[in-house]
Amino acid sequence: MKRSREKAAAELFAALYPRLAGWCRRLVDDDETAHEIASEAFTRLWARWTSVSEPRGFLYVTAANIVRDHWRKLERERKAVQRVTVEASVRPPTEQTDPSVRLLVQALPERLRIPILLHYYADMPIREVAVLTGRKEGTVKADLHAARELLRAHLRRSLDHIQ
Repeated sequence: MKRSREKAAAELFAALYPRLAGWCRRLVDDDETAHEIASEAFTRLWARWTSVSEPRGFLYVTAANIVRDHWRKLERERKAVQRVTVEASVRPPTEQTDPSVRLLVQALPERLRIPILLHYYADMPIREVAVLTGRKEGTVKADLHAARELLRAHLRRSLDHIQ
């Protein structure tokens, strides 16, 4: 019994780790951090191995949450560096003009960000996103639409500011 669970876990790791790490890489733009996040997601899965009914979904949702925490940490660090720089130069901070889609996705509320990450970055169908988030398919579609509209508006403002 234990041997078959170990074999199943090894097969799952071999099948899903490369894609999960690649997905994380696109989100954090750093190989080492992406592998750390993917590894942590698998570690958390192993801790709940017998109680998780959908391992793939668990891994992606867990990784998305770890990515969110990573983005928050980077934002706190960026603000701290900006604050120190501004205080040292006694100049007001300039408005951020980077229209990076990743930064815009990071700024979305969690209820919109998670479906965007799962659907567009992990290539999961809306039906699967609905199951993983515990929402109805129509709600997921509405959330995806709302997220796209917010991203579109933010990109327009960013681009208008640059020009």
